[in-house]
Amino acid sequence: MSLLVVGLSHRSAPVSVLERASLSADAKVKLLHDTLAAEPATEATVLATCNRIELYADVDKFHAGVAELSTLLAQHSGVGLEELTPYLYVHYEDRAVHHLFSVACGLDSMVVGEGQILGQIKDALALGQEFHTAGRLINDLFQQALRVGKRAHSETGIDRAGQSLVTFGLEQLALNVPVGEWAAGKRALVIGAGSMSSLAAATLARVGVAEIVVANRTADRAERLAEILVASGTGVSAVAVPMARVADELTRVDVVVSCTGATGLVLSADDVLAAVSWGAGGLAPAEQDEAGAAPQASQGLRPRTPAPQSPPAAAGRGTLAGLDPDVVARLAAAAQTHGRIADAGAVRTISGAVEADGCPVGPDGRAALTGVDANSLELHGTWADQGEAAAQRQPRRSTRTQAHATTVRLALLDLAMPRDIDAAVHRIPGVRLVDIESLAEASADAPMAADIDAVRGIVAQEVAAFGAAQRAAHITPTVVALRAMAAEVVAMEVARLDGRVPDLDERQRAEVTQTVRRVVDKLLHAPTVRVKQLASEPGGAGYADALRELFDLDPQTVASVSRADAADPMNDDDPGRAS
Repeated sequence: MSLLVVGLSHRSAPVSVLERASLSADAKVKLLHDTLAAEPATEATVLATCNRIELYADVDKFHAGVAELSTLLAQHSGVGLEELTPYLYVHYEDRAVHHLFSVACGLDSMVVGEGQILGQIKDALALGQEFHTAGRLINDLFQQALRVGKRAHSETGIDRAGQSLVTFGLEQLALNVPVGEWAAGKRALVIGAGSMSSLAAATLARVGVAEIVVANRTADRAERLAEILVASGTGVSAVAVPMARVADELTRVDVVVSCTGATGLVLSADDVLAAVSWGAGGLAPAEQDEAGAAPQASQGLRPRTPAPQSPPAAAGRGTLAGLDPDVVARLAAAAQTHGRIADAGAVRTISGAVEADGCPVGPDGRAALTGVDANSLELHGTWADQGEAAAQRQPRRSTRTQAHATTVRLALLDLAMPRDIDAAVHRIPGVRLVDIESLAEASADAPMAADIDAVRGIVAQEVAAFGAAQRAAHITPTVVALRAMAAEVVAMEVARLDGRVPDLDERQRAEVTQTVRRVVDKLLHAPTVRVKQLASEPGGAGYADALRELFDLDPQTVASVSRADAADPMNDDDPGRAS
């Protein structure tokens, strides 16, 4: 076994790098084909999730394999090799097996113990099988990883150590309120109809939301998911809408969960701002006419109660705690002159310690939202950035604490990689966004269950057993070739005996032949059993070479036995076996 894995995950790389390095479905297939075309690899598959990209391959040269797989990952991910290299990790042979088994058990997940990774491992195996890039090693490894993961979940309480990414994300949205209490009666929009979106929809139904709207580019899949939700027995109302209706639906819902395969943003900050502005008493995007009039709301729209309106304070007249008034004045002048102030992509939440008297967006998230233009919103965000100096002089409060400062009118959960929702929505008062990056930060402080030690013990046992089985399997073709050579020698000697003693009848000839075979079998039995035992131990791979050398076995014969064994229909791997 020469298993090599090269990859990066949320443990080794920042989310910004993972987001850029994500692989599309076509990129995965091309990566696998190019990996097999490379000299060091004979079989491969790729495990790509929202927080990891790992390329598994059976290689005949370690250093050449690492170089080739790293280059291919950089090439197909679109991130330069020099930039990607610091975040890559490499595991080889037993360490690679240990890594995959740990991943399968949820030990390496962002939320420890989550079970969704098993489905993703199964998908990786199916991908390799579909495109014929997975051979015996990859098939054996991934099927065993699925069994190990299921064993960990059934024999330990690892499920108590964490939840699915969806459940954990909803808990972050709910803050300190029980998810069931927080979700009761809410309306939710689920964008996407893939496996993660379907799980999100099912979780929302289970925790008690009243209505779920499913939006997907493929209408049939959205409708099918909605039908399943209605038939789930949870009492949830579910409908499917086209993606073109997402902007309208944003004005009606309380919660949005998005997880699509889109390469660009699905929801921009402008989309969310428009929806929240409508919820505060403005117009839904589809309801505004060219003259800017306010027609009657269409049937079915549920505008939220208009918030009390207060005129924006004059820019620069108020002062932020610890902020030079001249800075505010210059920012306001720049916004008026240039139309916007660049924020270099900074995304922060306003600290409760900073009072923005001059900010056109009220600190309670309601006042003056309707009619606030993008320039004022940008200025509001820049004030928050400049206010960091004051905030740093006081104990920094967590995002969870800050979120209580304003009423959350729209909760967004972005589980996509690359992200579906513009991170700039953090700046919009009344909006709370939880994405992969914030989940990673939150999960770092999550309590670990005692069952994790038991799972680690299972992983160690299974790695040892898998390595022993693979090493024993490695010597099997040599043993088979040895026995085939012995059988050929017996046949030759019996034929020679027939020439020397032609008077033997059939019964006598059969008895002589059987006797010779028994002698040969007894002579070979102890050595072959012992060599299999030795080969299953660490460092036992050399026994096959010794056996070939001692008995002068033809390497081509051994190789042909290996190919025949791999082609045996009884040894074909069915993805359903591990399901």
